[in-house]
Amino acid sequence: MIKKSSIPSKIKFFYFCVVGLIMMGCASMKPPVIQTFDSNQSIFDYRYFYITPTNDYTSSTGVYGTQYGMYGGITKTTNPSSVISGILIKNGFIQLNEINSDRLKETMIVNFGETGRRNVNLGYSIEITIQFISADSNNPICVCTAEGQGETEADDIRKAITRALEPLFKSK
Repeated sequence: MIKKSSIPSKIKFFYFCVVGLIMMGCASMKPPVIQTFDSNQSIFDYRYFYITPTNDYTSSTGVYGTQYGMYGGITKTTNPSSVISGILIKNGFIQLNEINSDRLKETMIVNFGETGRRNVNLGYSIEITIQFISADSNNPICVCTAEGQGETEADDIRKAITRALEPLFKSK
């Protein structure tokens, strides 16, 4: 009696596992969404911006703790308002430390919020929304939403902000 080799079934199982891991890695971020409210109004109609202050996002990877303290890993911190300010300044806008009544018509207010989390690949992504409103009328100019995924939550936020604002300045 000839015994069938179990190698082909092991190869099939290995192939199935590799294909499964590749398919899990194919999940991608949702595309950034920009919602405008008035087709005659754009952030480029403004020269100045005031950004609502945000708290830092601090996160770590690979950290373990004992009764004597925390060891190893990488700790990263991101302040969303700082990242948003940097992108706006780089694109020619002027940041104001307070809203100046003499410049209301030229000033927009920028707000930031975390709006969701979603399981992606072997981790999760964080979705953020950035709102631009007119300082003069308090009407929304546009809202940008995107998600990001990195090594830490701080990376997720930074990547999501960059992805959310990138389409605004590509069309410029």
